[in-house]
Amino acid sequence: MSTTETTDTAAQQDLELKARHRRMWALGDYDRVCREIVSPLGGVLVDALDVQSGERVLDVAAGTGSAAVRAARRGADAVASDLTPELLDVGRESHPDDTLAWDVADAEALPYEDDAFDVVMSCIGVMFAPHHQRAADELVRTARPGGRIGLVCWTPEGTIGQLFATMKQYVPPPPPGVSPPPLWGQEDHVRELLGDRVEDLELRRMTLPVTLFEGGEQFRDYFAKHYGPTIAAYAAHAGDPDRTAELDRDLAALGEREGTRDEAGFTMQWEYLLVTGRVR
Repeated sequence: MSTTETTDTAAQQDLELKARHRRMWALGDYDRVCREIVSPLGGVLVDALDVQSGERVLDVAAGTGSAAVRAARRGADAVASDLTPELLDVGRESHPDDTLAWDVADAEALPYEDDAFDVVMSCIGVMFAPHHQRAADELVRTARPGGRIGLVCWTPEGTIGQLFATMKQYVPPPPPGVSPPPLWGQEDHVRELLGDRVEDLELRRMTLPVTLFEGGEQFRDYFAKHYGPTIAAYAAHAGDPDRTAELDRDLAALGEREGTRDEAGFTMQWEYLLVTGRVR
């Protein structure tokens, strides 16, 4: 196979991979997951970056826009970009009174000029772009010199990182060159991706308290109904009741391990990595 044919094949495989990602994240009801559980993380990120009125802010892999909306409410000129138009449509409809742009965009090939934004951020979003270095390069490229970069990413050791580790054995292996999303929650990995292009880098492990569930089975059922990657894992074994039952047991056991019970009920602490820095 010639070099041109190899390049064309890789490009086609990448297009197909991105199409699968779009379909997966359009499954279920991610907006409900945001509203009921993870929405506070958008505020954590915007606060950590100290977004100011009048600044131009890009939210990469924004989903339904929990971080971008908070930036807009501070008076920023905010853009929510995401690969999945269905998520942007939900975000736009859910926040009709907030003034911001909603752009369909690939985190690995952002349609913006170099140095275009004062702040470039991503809240549990860019971590799911399959090629980490490409995505990191785009974050840096679109932020102006002296601009800020901020990320919130699930850690491999935390609840959602362990959710993906559990589901890994139930889904087809990714194509060569694709990296696991929770690697973005490892400090050394982030440092390597950003390199010396970002200074004043701060990486803090934090937790999101979650009290929505009564136990591991409720955790499993919620994700099986509302969270695209988990729905896709179940769909891969729709005709295999034994394998489905194994996935049921594994996810319920994970949820139970990740929670604690006391007189107040069942509480989980979902660990994430908060990253902030400044482009040189």
